[in-house]
Amino acid sequence: MILSEQQRLQCIIQLFDSLFLGAEDTQLLGDADEPLYIPSSSIETPHQLIFRENFLSSALHEIAHWCIAGKQRRLQQDFGYWYQPDGRTVDEQVKFESMEVKPQALEWIFSNACAQKFTPSADNLSASVDMADDINFKQALVQQARNWCESQQLPPRAKIFIDALTKEFNTTDPYNLGYYQLSYLV
Repeated sequence: MILSEQQRLQCIIQLFDSLFLGAEDTQLLGDADEPLYIPSSSIETPHQLIFRENFLSSALHEIAHWCIAGKQRRLQQDFGYWYQPDGRTVDEQVKFESMEVKPQALEWIFSNACAQKFTPSADNLSASVDMADDINFKQALVQQARNWCESQQLPPRAKIFIDALTKEFNTTDPYNLGYYQLSYLV
C-alpha cells in the first residue's frame, strides 16, 4: 500500500512521539505558520517541537535541529540559535548556510530513511537566483551527509530516529553513500 505524504507525516509524528515523548519529554506538533521549539515551562507540559503547516520536510528539518541540539540548547526557545528572516544579505546568507549544513544533511538522511525526496533550502526567497542555488552549500551538504554515513558518528537521538524510520518505512540502507551525490541536489 502506497501512503500519501500526509499519511507518511502522521506515521512520522506517531513514531517521533513514541520514541521521544516519554524518553525526552518532547512532542512533535505541526500546523504552525512558522517552525518553533518551545522548551517546557512545567512538569505537566512536554517540550514542543513545532513544524510548519503540515509539511513532511519541515517536520524532518525541525527534528534534525532537535537531534543536534545539546541538553542546554534544548532548554532555550528555538535552541537559542541566531535566525535572520528572509531577505538576508550575502554575508548573512553565508552565516545561515554554515549553521544549516548539519541539520540539512541530517534531514537528508532522515528523508532517505522514510523514502522522502530531499531538497536543500536556502530559506531566503528574496535572494538572487545565484544565492539560492549555492553550489558551495550543496557541496557542504554532500560532504556532511557522507561523513555521517561513513563514520556512523551521528547524534544519538538521530541514530535512534533513522533506525526507527528505516524499519517503519521498510527502506534500504539510508547510510548508503550512493544516495548522497551532488547531482541529487540540482
